[in-house]
Amino acid sequence: MDKHIDIRQTLASLPLFQQLHESEIAHLAASAREIGLSKGQMLFQKGTLLDGFYVTVHGQIKLAFSSPQGSEKVVSIIEPGQSFGEAMVFMERPSPVLAQALEDSRLLYIAKQSLFAAIDRDSAFARRMLAGLSMRLHSLINDVENYSLRSSTQRLIGFLLQLAGAPENGPIKLKLPASKHIIASRLNLTPETLSRVLHSLSESGLITVKGRSIMVLDITRLSQFDSLDPPKY
Repeated sequence: MDKHIDIRQTLASLPLFQQLHESEIAHLAASAREIGLSKGQMLFQKGTLLDGFYVTVHGQIKLAFSSPQGSEKVVSIIEPGQSFGEAMVFMERPSPVLAQALEDSRLLYIAKQSLFAAIDRDSAFARRMLAGLSMRLHSLINDVENYSLRSSTQRLIGFLLQLAGAPENGPIKLKLPASKHIIASRLNLTPETLSRVLHSLSESGLITVKGRSIMVLDITRLSQFDSLDPPKY
């Protein structure tokens, strides 16, 4: 956590900013601020009014709904290269979620004035920003569909297939991007239900599980199992 990052170079390497002209990168870098978080440290709470957005450079950030009773629903796990907070900046409304580091993390904070100036000067950047927000909206709609229409088994298999990416021959080794407790919340499952579904898939000879490591033994069978209306846990 001691090592500082080269803000200008880091911005230029991130997908959102890759096509910006060097002078525009320099403008953003001049006003960007580096933030270091330790594992478990809160970046902002639900209800915070954001005056800028964030880009994860290293580490992992959890976005979650929270209740006064202390319960949480994980909405998203932000990986390196991904940004968050833009929608609240545009809407100028308090954040409906909290943001917390799942591991030691480094972020870049970009103030809304710099963001708006970049959008005004570069229409292609504005389109990329709009495309990113649209993709996240589409992802949230997919989440609602999954929670409403798919069983817990189907949700987990869909998640594993997404992690696996393009089908390969032979076993595929996966690593869960976060703890099982976080993954369960992300899939709108209880930790106990997630454990039961993992055990069921293991007993069916589809996967093996060791901690956060999962070996998919047959990706074709797993995808077919997903379409078969498996037991509804």
